[in-house]
Amino acid sequence: MAAAKGPKTLSQGGNRPLGRLSGPIFTPPSGRAAYATLPSASRGRFHPESESATRTCFQRDRDRIIHSAAFRRLKHKTQVFVQHEGDYYRTRLTHSLEVAQIARSLARVLALDEDLAEALALAHDLGHTPFGHAGEDALNAATLDIGGFDHNAHALRLVTKLEHRYADFDGLNLTWETLEGLVKHNGPLRPPFAGPIASFDKRWPLDLRHWSSLEAQVAALSDDIAYVNHDIDDGLRAELFTTDDLLASPLAGDAVRGVRARYGALELGRLIGELVRTLMSTLVNDLLAETGRRIAAAGLASPADVRSQKRALVAFSDAVAEEVAALKRFLFAHMYRHPRVMAPMGRAQALVADLFAAFTADPKLLPPDWAAQCGAPGGEVTGGVVRDYIAGMTDRFAMLEYGRVFHTDIAL
Repeated sequence: MAAAKGPKTLSQGGNRPLGRLSGPIFTPPSGRAAYATLPSASRGRFHPESESATRTCFQRDRDRIIHSAAFRRLKHKTQVFVQHEGDYYRTRLTHSLEVAQIARSLARVLALDEDLAEALALAHDLGHTPFGHAGEDALNAATLDIGGFDHNAHALRLVTKLEHRYADFDGLNLTWETLEGLVKHNGPLRPPFAGPIASFDKRWPLDLRHWSSLEAQVAALSDDIAYVNHDIDDGLRAELFTTDDLLASPLAGDAVRGVRARYGALELGRLIGELVRTLMSTLVNDLLAETGRRIAAAGLASPADVRSQKRALVAFSDAVAEEVAALKRFLFAHMYRHPRVMAPMGRAQALVADLFAAFTADPKLLPPDWAAQCGAPGGEVTGGVVRDYIAGMTDRFAMLEYGRVFHTDIAL
């Protein structure tokens, strides 16, 4: 394999910084920031426990998430491509690991609690169904009469109820700060509250109307940075679009032009690597600069000050936020709605709908431990149990269950 050519000059190609930074993007306070979430000030756990002598409470949360069954199942859940399409494309698990790396790095620069940011990044997709957003749409449509389905609400249900690892309690018994960030990482929730979030909030209020911690906000933006970059990577490798197509996007186009100017012709793997590296650096640097400006303007003195703000503090600049939105529109048109992606997703939605109808009509088709939780066929209790059962499936297990129930294989 030919080695990459050396760079021409760092100033060539594009109007974005491609080399070393000329100065600090953000100067963090020395040590832990006053607005960081402190493990020692945690509001604790719903079920009181003795804490570890060797790990902080947020480190324990992270470790419990990693060891959970729900986290392992992400290995075989769709990100964009159905899981069996190829070993080189992202799954929910690899996506979550990439989000965690970005969140941890950003939290370090911002002098926040890295472990809380990492825990929230690892947990943010726990509630997803098989077959990505197509599976969620199908499960939501099938369950509208019993409240529908939302992956954030289901993630809360997983970590507070459905995980059965401990003898003393259901769920993972995570700290208040991790639960709050899991529910609100995309911002405050608007009433009326419903479903699992409302039910849990009545038992242990999560301050749903206010912003979450900076660590949760970091996890949310890390998700955006990760997925626009790795979807470009996967889309180019799958030949759903080309680097020439990306030139129409101001954000990605600048990165493509810069890489070409610096290196000339490159094999695809190196081209994608340099493109993603350049684009990711642009987004990270802009986020740190804008977040630094917002933190300075807010005059934060404590984590409570973060929650009282009227807007997010972790953010892209307005100009880059517009370009990120344009890039997402590009990916929507050229990747998420590409016939190669849409055709199997249409069949996946039918699979989810058929499984829900079959299980609710005859709960005895469920495994014995799940069937024992059901009420009358077609009832609300049975529908809720079936919803939980299907939501926990991986792509391939859903296809196996379809074959078992309908005595026929389904090809996506």
